[in-house]
Amino acid sequence: QVQLVESGGGLVQSGGSLRLSCAVSGRTFSNYNMGWFRRAPGKEREFVASIRWIGGSTSYADSLKGRFTISRDNAKNTMYLQMNSLKPEDTAVYYCAAGFLGSGWEYWGQGTQVTVSS
Repeated sequence: QVQLVESGGGLVQSGGSLRLSCAVSGRTFSNYNMGWFRRAPGKEREFVASIRWIGGSTSYADSLKGRFTISRDNAKNTMYLQMNSLKPEDTAVYYCAAGFLGSGWEYWGQGTQVTVSS
């Protein structure tokens, strides 16, 4: 059974940093993209960043470039999202996801809450 489990969320002051983790299990994700999404209160879910499991090529939402960094550790089957210079508008539930190359996002984690206080 495929599982994606996020961790690392919490409460942080504006300007602070957090690192989210997504532990994956249950299958090999060699030909998959891995991604982070977020849903803020009252808003639609939005794309944050993605990374190809093999090769490591990355993509970011334009508005987040320079503050957020996605990475993965293949040996640990874990993906990360380093978030710096956090702002109150970054407050959201953050989800990790996996999708076969060229297809949609097939697997989702349960989400982790990030709250940035002003």
